[in-house]
Amino acid sequence: MEKEENQNNTQTDEKQNLEDETEKLKENSAGDNKQEIPEETKEEIKEPTPEEKISELEDKLARTFAEMENQRRRFEKEKEDAFEYGGFSFAKEALNLVDNLDRSRHVLESDDSLKETEALKKALEHLDIIKKDLISIFEKNNIKPIDCLNKKLDPNFHQAMMEIEDDTKEPGTIIQEVQKGFTIKDRLLRPSLVGVSKKVTKKEEKTEQNQENSGDK
Repeated sequence: MEKEENQNNTQTDEKQNLEDETEKLKENSAGDNKQEIPEETKEEIKEPTPEEKISELEDKLARTFAEMENQRRRFEKEKEDAFEYGGFSFAKEALNLVDNLDRSRHVLESDDSLKETEALKKALEHLDIIKKDLISIFEKNNIKPIDCLNKKLDPNFHQAMMEIEDDTKEPGTIIQEVQKGFTIKDRLLRPSLVGVSKKVTKKEEKTEQNQENSGDK
């Protein structure tokens, strides 16, 4: 009987020891898996304060208002340009009327059968009247011709088509207008096509001097 009790006690002790060992292993395992969070990580995941949240919202709100103001200004500028320069394309096309009048005048003047006739005189007078009326209408709508003759070439308003040798003018001076240019308000509608002066080349100067010397002889 005592032997059986001793065996039971021994089994109970072994079972208790096994449970204790198992518990210790669990605690050690939990301790090994537990890692401390670095201070930097703690700072990164730190919840922002109410003051920081308010500051961030104020910054976003200020940026939104600034963008809205920029959009409003762009819209106002586009509306103003549309009002001021809405007829830009139409005005540019209308300049062809002036060009055609000039071409018609040139054709009539070049016709030998009409030279020094009363018909030619009257036709040219009518063309001049029509051209003046067109220019007057243009000017009332802020479309003005560019005055360029005897002025220095300005790439903003003039386009040089040729160079003409002329020592009486400073190089780069406009001495011929091929096609009249126009502006609309403060913008260029069409540049003036012009011919500008340049100095006579030395070769031609020598030729002229040789001719003069030959004449003297």
